[in-house]
Amino acid sequence: MISERITFSLPEQSTPEMNQPQLYSLMTLKNLLFLLLLILVFGMLFPSCYFDKEDTLYPFQKCDTTHITYSQTIVPILSANCYVCHITGNPTSPVVLDSYTNVLIYVTNGKLIPAIDHTGPFQMPKGGSMLEVCAIEKIKRWVTNGAPNN
Repeated sequence: MISERITFSLPEQSTPEMNQPQLYSLMTLKNLLFLLLLILVFGMLFPSCYFDKEDTLYPFQKCDTTHITYSQTIVPILSANCYVCHITGNPTSPVVLDSYTNVLIYVTNGKLIPAIDHTGPFQMPKGGSMLEVCAIEKIKRWVTNGAPNN
């Protein structure tokens, strides 16, 4: 079996016998290797997360819909996602969801669930992403349970 040893060495400094294309090629190779190393280092030091929603990151988490109440479950969801627009005194939205009585209107007429699960003509939050899957499931369970004021 014949084994060959191939050696490749780069000159430390340009020599007079090196012509201009060789020098340019050598500099380009060094720059390319440096750029690749830089990309690798920054890619490892500053990883980013593409997903920013918990439901997307952890889709197999169980959503607890066993003890759903209006005051402890539904109001915080509405407050975090809906009250920016749907609150008393906001002239830009005729839909008001800041009280049990007002929410019950949209539960009774069947417009609340299609709006939040994006199956109806009005998809809420308007211009934003859909509510988290678990939040929608909690609201649906509350409606299925008769939308009690508890």
